Amino acid sequence: MKLRLRSPKVVQDSSVAGEAEVDERSSQSCWANMPSELLREVLIRIEESEYKWPSRKNVVACAGVCRGWREIMKEVVKTPQVSGRITFPISVKQPGPRDTLLQCFIKRNQSSQTYHLYLSLSQALADDGKFLLAARRCRRPTCTDYIVSLNTDDMSKGSKTYIGKLRSNFLGTKFVVYDALLPHAGNRMAKSRSTRLVGTKQVSARIPPGNYPVAHISYELNVLGARGPRRMHCVMDQIPASSIKPGGVAPTQIDLPTGSADYFPLFRSKSSKFEKSVSSPSDDPTEGSLVLRNKAPRWHEQLQCWCLNFHGRVTVASVKNFQLVASPENGQPGPEHEKVILQFGKVGKDVFTMDYRYPISAFQAFAICLSSFDTKIACE
Repeated sequence: MKLRLRSPKVVQDSSVAGEAEVDERSSQSCWANMPSELLREVLIRIEESEYKWPSRKNVVACAGVCRGWREIMKEVVKTPQVSGRITFPISVKQPGPRDTLLQCFIKRNQSSQTYHLYLSLSQALADDGKFLLAARRCRRPTCTDYIVSLNTDDMSKGSKTYIGKLRSNFLGTKFVVYDALLPHAGNRMAKSRSTRLVGTKQVSARIPPGNYPVAHISYELNVLGARGPRRMHCVMDQIPASSIKPGGVAPTQIDLPTGSADYFPLFRSKSSKFEKSVSSPSDDPTEGSLVLRNKAPRWHEQLQCWCLNFHGRVTVASVKNFQLVASPENGQPGPEHEKVILQFGKVGKDVFTMDYRYPISAFQAFAICLSSFDTKIACE
């Protein structure tokens, strides 16, 4: 019987691989053991210098070096509310800036029934943009679902990158925005097989926890005729009405669900978290939810149509165009009720601008805009 001896070349390759692994560990420990003061100063300068995409990907790369670097970057990089920037995937779930509208745009593919949200990288309406979210339209017998995902190649509800959905009624006049993450501990899961209370620690690490309603959208009869904009009424269930006032706060998510964390290792955590300093509307029974409504248009005598000032962000007239402001039904009207929180308008055959600000997030704004694409026979 012949014995097959191990090739010296194989042994040598194995040895080289082992040495490479040791060198890699030594290199990682070298970076990880940098003095914290020096490391923090370096990362702060990187974060400040890389202001826009695509150069801002260097900030994300720094957060992926090791755990120490990641923790510092999570402290250095501010939320969109403060910085006006979108950096990590979690940014799409956080409220936008307070003082300015964060400019984005949506590209529609009618053949595949998909929609892609991009962050505008310049003032030009036709720039390439930075991809943020994707949605796919799914027609059901009694309703329509828009599945929202962080990945343009996998827009299934069972995916780790699934973050929520928009569901309409049969007529396309009423919509519910569902978030895949439990907004606040103790809230009840909507339309679940189980009706027991679910806590954040009970959420599976691999399966999306469920669908939790965070907003309700309704379209009313268009009293201005076919040329007038649609009348929308949006109730943001998880955002208090006081959030639009000076010093007001809205819930701010600081970690992605653990299912999505596997896809984005920068945000790996034991449980999903929200800022403890922010209270939910349910904490105060007298506090109502934020309600958004259409900003009233004005009649243009020369054009003979109803007009809104989009400050150059909308170039094509469409019944889908809208601007949303806070409704004064929660209290006395004030200057905060005149600020446009979300505006959406057409600039091309399948290109639409979407600009939003605090207290809503990119995900919530995207879901509201998706409702405008649905057919509404009863409203027109």
